[in-house]
Amino acid sequence: MSDQNILHVQEPSEHWGGPWTEKKLNAFSKYVDAYLTILQADPYWQTIYFDGFAGSGSRKYPKTSLYNQLQITLEEEEGYKGAAERVVRLEKSFDYYYFVDNQDSIEKLRAKLTSLPEAEGKKLLFMDGDCNLELKKLATTMRTNKYAALVLLDPFGMQINWNAIAGLKDTRSDIWILLPTGVIVNRLLDKAGELKSIELLESLFGLSEEIIRNEFYKKEQQLTLFGENEIIKKISNPIHHIASLYIRQLKTIWPHVTDEPLILHNSRNTPIYHFIFASNKPVAGKIAKDIIKRM
Repeated sequence: MSDQNILHVQEPSEHWGGPWTEKKLNAFSKYVDAYLTILQADPYWQTIYFDGFAGSGSRKYPKTSLYNQLQITLEEEEGYKGAAERVVRLEKSFDYYYFVDNQDSIEKLRAKLTSLPEAEGKKLLFMDGDCNLELKKLATTMRTNKYAALVLLDPFGMQINWNAIAGLKDTRSDIWILLPTGVIVNRLLDKAGELKSIELLESLFGLSEEIIRNEFYKKEQQLTLFGENEIIKKISNPIHHIASLYIRQLKTIWPHVTDEPLILHNSRNTPIYHFIFASNKPVAGKIAKDIIKRM
């Protein structure tokens, strides 16, 4: 099993989640409402909602060495909770809804969502598969230039490959990404700079090991009894820099990215997630920025 699968946790139950989860969902719901108000006024566009990690309402605990090594707490896991039911319940609707997850999760989600009274008449499509592959399919569809897509990538883990996201360049797409800055990425950037899971970091950022090392580590000379030794030191405030670097990468795909994303903290006030928005439309960037400011 790959490390990317190892770091996946299913959506928690309906009664599971902290205030950061509600904060994230409230911000996203406000944006969805504004998004549909604008797009429904322009009949040219057919709208797509794409949820890459829709979840099922169940929870699983990975029993792996890497997961245990990261020492992820229950509180940190609670930041992951999908928005599928909330979006389907909205009075305003998309033309198409795509929900992606593994087979077990997607079948449970299908049963839950199709039973909702608000789902009647809505085109709900449930995909059992790899989100990265489905993102590439979405990008191909978007190149027909008649679809506008709102993409939510809400994984607990680092399953998203940069190349899959980059395929949406120059499409009519808006995207919200939950980045596990403190809960996972920072822990993979170990203090000694060993980077035992460098392939995960390369895939996440779309950058080489050399660039990642230069971003997060500095070489310093240390005077000892035997002369000078060169030591590797991790930069200060790495969690903030993780978000900044990812935002910098997103700006190579979308021109309007939230420089100050929604930050979700744990009970010790440590940032564990950054909820980041990107779009090709300046008005979309302004709406997302205003929503985040009010949260």
